[in-house]
Amino acid sequence: MGKKEGVIDRIREILNKDNRGLTIQELADKVKVSRITASIALANLTGAGELDVRVIGNCKLHYVRNSVPKHPKNPKNKKEDFFDLRGK
Repeated sequence: MGKKEGVIDRIREILNKDNRGLTIQELADKVKVSRITASIALANLTGAGELDVRVIGNCKLHYVRNSVPKHPKNPKNKKEDFFDLRGK
């Protein structure tokens, strides 16, 4: 396992334990890497669809992506069921 994969794994572990969202600098400090290295790892995780990013001012908070909740009346999340009002 290379350095990049190790950093990504450590960031994944930290974010799984802390659900309040962390900035790039906070993650870099916890993993003991530069802010640039943490930023690259976070971009990889975000691009892979594993993280959600919330922008607040000039800060980005990173969270582990949760699965999208299913609509209670539509467990398959079919788009046509949400918008088809004919016959109802």
